[in-house]
Amino acid sequence: MRYRLFIVLFLSGEVLSAQTIPQKLIDSHIEKLTNAKAYTLAVARLMPAALYRFKPVEDEMSFGEQLIHISQNLYWLSSAYIAEIAHPPAASKDDLLLTDKDSIIARVEKAYAYTIESIAKLDTGSLSRELPFFAGNKNKYQILNLIEDHQTHHRAQLVVYLRLNGIKPPSYIGW
Repeated sequence: MRYRLFIVLFLSGEVLSAQTIPQKLIDSHIEKLTNAKAYTLAVARLMPAALYRFKPVEDEMSFGEQLIHISQNLYWLSSAYIAEIAHPPAASKDDLLLTDKDSIIARVEKAYAYTIESIAKLDTGSLSRELPFFAGNKNKYQILNLIEDHQTHHRAQLVVYLRLNGIKPPSYIGW
C-alpha cells in the first residue's frame, strides 16, 4: 500500500515526507474553515435582525440559536479535543441568552477564530491520539472532520431558513 502511494505521489511530481502530509492536512483544514467562516458570516448577515428568532417549526432551533449552537460546538471541539484544554470561559451557557444579531455574529466570529487558531497550533504528532468521546473514542483526524461536518450541517439549515423567508443566500464559498 505504501509503495502504491509513493508511486502515485512520485508520478504526480510531488514526493511528500511523513511530516509534510499531516501539515498539509492541517493547512487544508485551516483554509476550509477560513472559507466556512466567511460563508457562515455572510449567511448570518443576510438575515434581518427581526428574523433571528425565526424557526420553520416549533421543535427546531431558531436562526439565532443555530448560530449560537455552531459557535458553542466550535469552541467545545477545538478546546476539548484539538487543544486538549478545558472548555474556554468564553463559551458558556450564557450564550443561549444572546438574542440580538450583532452579538450573535460577534460570537460566531470569535468561535471560528478560536478554532482556526487551535488547529494552527495543533501538534501533527498528536493527530492519531484517541480521546474519549460520547460516541466512542475518536482521534484528532476524526475531530477535524467532525468540526467541518457539524458546522456545515447547521449552516445548511440556515440557508434553508433564508430561503423560507424569501432571501437569496450568498454564493457558496468553498475550498
